[in-house]
Amino acid sequence: MESRLTEGSVAKALIGFTLPLVLSGLFQQLFNWVDAFIVGNVNGEAALAGIGATTSIYNLFVTVLTGFTAGVSVLTAQQYGRGEKDRIRSTLSSYSLLLGIVFLAIALVGIAFTDRILTIMDTPARILPSASGYLGIVLAGVPFLAVYNVFSAVLRGIGNSRAPFMAILVSSVSNVILDLVFVAGMGWGATGAAAATVIAQAAMTLFIVFYAWIRYPELRFMVSLSSIHGRSVHEGLSFGMPTAIQSGATSIGSVILQQFMNGFGAATVAAITTAYRIDTVILLPIINLGSGIATVVAQNIGAGKNDRARSAIHSGLIMMTAVSLILTMLVFVAGEPLISLFGLTPETTAIGGAFFNRVAAFYIVFGLSTAIRGYIEGIGDMLFSGILGVVSLIVRIACSYIFRDVFGNMVIAYAEIFAWIFMLIVYILRYLHKTRQH
Repeated sequence: MESRLTEGSVAKALIGFTLPLVLSGLFQQLFNWVDAFIVGNVNGEAALAGIGATTSIYNLFVTVLTGFTAGVSVLTAQQYGRGEKDRIRSTLSSYSLLLGIVFLAIALVGIAFTDRILTIMDTPARILPSASGYLGIVLAGVPFLAVYNVFSAVLRGIGNSRAPFMAILVSSVSNVILDLVFVAGMGWGATGAAAATVIAQAAMTLFIVFYAWIRYPELRFMVSLSSIHGRSVHEGLSFGMPTAIQSGATSIGSVILQQFMNGFGAATVAAITTAYRIDTVILLPIINLGSGIATVVAQNIGAGKNDRARSAIHSGLIMMTAVSLILTMLVFVAGEPLISLFGLTPETTAIGGAFFNRVAAFYIVFGLSTAIRGYIEGIGDMLFSGILGVVSLIVRIACSYIFRDVFGNMVIAYAEIFAWIFMLIVYILRYLHKTRQH
């Protein structure tokens, strides 16, 4: 295993490591884009809103998984920096098997109660059939995502961000082709889009498993219960649980906010969920640069190069500022035209554009807090980051209800902005505290 993250230019290491992450995230989000674009234009706004109404529920599973494996990636990076290659294999085997089993059980329960969950969330009646059909199928892909994310996290931890990108590329191409066949060709609507996504996720998982098996013989393991190691599970829990709890709480909060948003009607649901779908893609450079900072910091902390770890956050803040401002300008120019591509009515598109412009003005706040969070998590302060994520969510939900009468359906945007500002202030205080300690 080789890595350049502890040698040479820090800025160059950040760019080289982060670029494949951005591309990976871009193609991964293409799943949702293609589903929404084809379904919206072929089957109409109601079907598109149905897919949008499932987003917060589906993300409840997926973000817990990705949050946990983000912690596993930091653990792996520190292990790699210390030269503990046997521990890396134990981490990979333990969590690919354990999370695969756990999320298989979770997916089965979710599938069994799909209709009840959607009803509890006050999903509008006219979009309930498409929402139920989509969610009931797409949950079947969660176990594949569990295995993929563990392999991806470990490979990122050792400095290889190219392999996850290649796996996502395979999956995205498969998804586009299958969407065209199932939705546009066979007329299966939202259920066809869900089936295409699950098959593509399976292809992605098989690719990354075989890649790791061939490229890294030292990571190979036998599929059996004996490959789950107690020490690795314990270490993984200490790094992964804080971020998993934060991600899970955020997703539960999104479910609450989805129910809150449903009260504004189907047009607002379609508009804002579509805007969020685009927003998720546009924010990828910010999110993945934060992940890059965390990995570079973690490897250098593991290698005992604390000064280099601190220089990573300095370079990262400069890069993050530039990236955030560029993305803000992109949304101001192209945000509403992008929303209109999804087959929405002009009135609905206007709602989405108004939401988009408000949150984009504060990308710089989100970017700076994400950069500092990367440093905090890279040094191993996962618990603080997890707690702050939960508290900021509480701030967001509280602001949504408190200011509803003031901002109307735009309160969802302003509540998120308030939460970002709160997070940045607290992260700055934590960073100053940690730097004084060292």
